[in-house]
Amino acid sequence: MASSSSTLVLSTLFSYHPHQTLNPNKNKSPFSSHTKRPFSSLTLKVSTFVKPKQPPPFHSPHNHQIRLSRQFRAYITVRDGADDGGGGDGDGNEQPVVGEDSAEFILSKQKISSWVYFTAILGSVLFILNVAWIDNSTGFGKPFVDAVSELSDSKEVVMLILILIFAIFHSGLASLRDTGEQLIGERAYRVLFAGTSLPLAVSTVVYFINHRYDGVQLWELKNAFGIHEFVWLSNFISFLFLYPSTFNLLEVAAVDKPKMHLWETGIMRITRHPQLVGQVIWCLAHTIWIGNSVAVAASVGLIGHHLFGAWNGDRRLAVRHGEAFEVVKKRTSIIPFAAILDGRQKLPKDYYKEFIRLPYLSITVLTLGAYFAHPLMQAASFRLHW
Repeated sequence: MASSSSTLVLSTLFSYHPHQTLNPNKNKSPFSSHTKRPFSSLTLKVSTFVKPKQPPPFHSPHNHQIRLSRQFRAYITVRDGADDGGGGDGDGNEQPVVGEDSAEFILSKQKISSWVYFTAILGSVLFILNVAWIDNSTGFGKPFVDAVSELSDSKEVVMLILILIFAIFHSGLASLRDTGEQLIGERAYRVLFAGTSLPLAVSTVVYFINHRYDGVQLWELKNAFGIHEFVWLSNFISFLFLYPSTFNLLEVAAVDKPKMHLWETGIMRITRHPQLVGQVIWCLAHTIWIGNSVAVAASVGLIGHHLFGAWNGDRRLAVRHGEAFEVVKKRTSIIPFAAILDGRQKLPKDYYKEFIRLPYLSITVLTLGAYFAHPLMQAASFRLHW
């Protein structure tokens, strides 16, 4: 009896408000034509104080959050099943996005302090990298490259070994991310990951620049009609694919807590693994331009590493995001435009707006800057004598 009285009192106190009206569509499922029964006032009261754990939210094209409910699972089964080849709803409607809106940059949400920290961290990292690795008088970069060079007289073999060492540490640490973050935290593990990968990447790039013309010349196409323009355009396009990490620079620098994102918009609609595609384009362009055995060796090593990275990335995303990743995987493709052409990916009418954003503009500016800075990068690499 006491329990019934308490229920009656709670219902009376928390269900009645002289200015409150019920919205008949408030509890309507976005994936069903049926309307849910309104919660009882007691349920509303309890949920106010005791919030049950919810699955991670997903983002719609307009950044609304959708919970992975039973209705959503049923929606996935029907909409992305064999009925229409995994595409939209069969009548040309757009697909609800379960991943994140990539390259979103809202100026009003940015904190000046975060970007001040980012600048300070970036400067500190570059200073430490120079002292501990790049500077031949204090760093370990030259001894490392010299030690690897002693393993073979072939520049091609040394190039492949350097790429292999980088790949082992880079992909190995990425594979251990879940365990590592549980042991030392997300930010500390990001520092460990970057602190290991960055010096090895610098060594590989510097060695390639310094020895790119040391191999056996296989062809010479630099003076062929249109080759320069083709190579320049290919490199420009490759950078638009290569650097989706600019979507979350503050996380890259561990200013914000790093997350494993499930991107789904923008360039992800074209290919699920833009870094792989960008690396393939970059390698093919440089190999065509240089035309020797060192360039071929570098391309084989880099493409091989990124092919493994695509497989490993899918595996890790499946572990982290589960059913949501399976949905994204069904309606995206590794081969560019394949999912769009076979109807699994339904592009929004205003798809172009997903590229008119600051991160893509930043990539464009940096790409043009890198092209004009080529002579400076070559001169700096030559002075290292790696």
